Amino acid sequence: MHVPVHRADGEAKFWIEPEIELAQNYGLTKRRLDVARRLITEHEDEIREAWKSHFPS
Repeated sequence: MHVPVHRADGEAKFWIEPEIELAQNYGLTKRRLDVARRLITEHEDEIREAWKSHFPS
């Protein structure tokens, strides 16, 4: 599972399996990455449920 992050100034990808960690970063500042990580952490359960709903196994 991963979460893509897109902004006008760059993009990134965070893995959420087995834990939240930055996979790739193209141009986002540390501050932007920190905000993205915080939002992913706050909404981790919702993200996981949406992923499972979109990609049923």
